[in-house]
Amino acid sequence: MKETLVLSKTKMILMGFACALTSCAPLIAQNVPASNTPVVAAPVPQPSAREEAHPFPPANPKNFTAPTPSVDEVNSFLKALWGYDTNRIWEVAAILKTPAPGVAKVVVLIGDKRAPGKAQPLIFFTTPDGKHAIADNVMDFGAKPFAEARKTLQDRANGPAKGAKSNDLLIVEFADLQCDRCKDAEDKVDSLTQDFPQARIVFEDVPQTDHPYSQQAALDGYCVRQTKGDDAFFSYVQAVYAKQAGLTAQSADATLNAALTAAGADPAKITACAATPEAAAAIEANKKLAEDVGVGQTPLLAVNGHLLAISAIPYESLKQMVAYQARQDGIAVHLQPTLSDLK
Repeated sequence: MKETLVLSKTKMILMGFACALTSCAPLIAQNVPASNTPVVAAPVPQPSAREEAHPFPPANPKNFTAPTPSVDEVNSFLKALWGYDTNRIWEVAAILKTPAPGVAKVVVLIGDKRAPGKAQPLIFFTTPDGKHAIADNVMDFGAKPFAEARKTLQDRANGPAKGAKSNDLLIVEFADLQCDRCKDAEDKVDSLTQDFPQARIVFEDVPQTDHPYSQQAALDGYCVRQTKGDDAFFSYVQAVYAKQAGLTAQSADATLNAALTAAGADPAKITACAATPEAAAAIEANKKLAEDVGVGQTPLLAVNGHLLAISAIPYESLKQMVAYQARQDGIAVHLQPTLSDLK
């Protein structure tokens, strides 16, 4: 998958589902029932202090025709996604029946406290079982939408790790050693290691098909870890990224051998290990884990199951998102200003 073309489901969510006002507004009107059609109305929330500070158009009760999800369920879901951002505000404008049994169409108006009077619509659909939200992709729905992915990663993310021993706050980095944006993201990952000593940060190497030397780099990295340990693995990653431009037909072998030597490994022994079925199976397991939790690009971070497109998020926002997710999961974090805030 090309990281330049494929958006992860979480990046799509964070971009507000990229729905333009002119295309979304008519869709609400098209689904408003006629006056002689029975209406199953969900409760329309009363004005709150948030609404008074930044009012949205009044919600029309006729736009609440689906029995589920409730307004509270939608708000809980969006709070799990966006609660870290104190400037983002929203209002559930419609929860509509669709021709598909049990499928509801949800319309939310999104605003920013710093831009009063401006709102952008977001549209997604919920499945009959109430467990998934669908826009361009599918993601888990509910007040704890990341819980299942978190459990999967706690059980199966067993790659090289640094930081805390506990995986209560688990940050899994999905990367590809030939991916230039993965290389660029390492400064942010290093800063997270510094700013969140409570976090266990795990590296899962997921070679992408459009990077011809990433598979061999991943196999070599697996063998470095097996023979030399996690610290040597991270030294190897650093050395590969430093000479990433050398991953070409003419110099890939020399580049990887130099990285192995820099990590204190014997290139000949690593080459023999990398050719084993065990090494191949380990990398395939990484790919399967990425697929199972919805990773569609590299680099990507999973913060207690919450997938974040690290290269698209400024570090200060990323730090707030990690802290917010930790608190949502009952983990106390205390952010202090550090030099990493300047990155």
